[in-house]
Amino acid sequence: QVHLVESGGGLVQAGGSLRLSCAVSGVTSSRYAMGWFRQAPGKEREFVATISGSGSLTAYGDSAKGRFTISRDNVKKTVYLQMNSLRPEDTAVYYCAAGLSTGGMRSRMVDYWGQGTQVTVSS
Repeated sequence: QVHLVESGGGLVQAGGSLRLSCAVSGVTSSRYAMGWFRQAPGKEREFVATISGSGSLTAYGDSAKGRFTISRDNVKKTVYLQMNSLRPEDTAVYYCAAGLSTGGMRSRMVDYWGQGTQVTVSS
């Protein structure tokens, strides 16, 4: 049974930074590509970033490019999303996800989801 548990969300002012973490259990984490998605009220879940099992390949959604960085530590079985220069429009629930490939992740082909962590950016 794969479990993904997010942490690190909270309230931050515009221009600030947050680092989200996703703890992976129940599986050898390096087998899976990992990703982050977000969902704001009344909107569809949006792809944010993905990273390959080895960590050598990353990809970002348009909203994250240049501001967010995804990384992973397979020894700690944790995936991170460093978010800088946050904007009010980044306010959403952020979900960790696991899938078979980064390409599949971008197409929302996700095998496992976390429960989400709320990020609120005030103006």
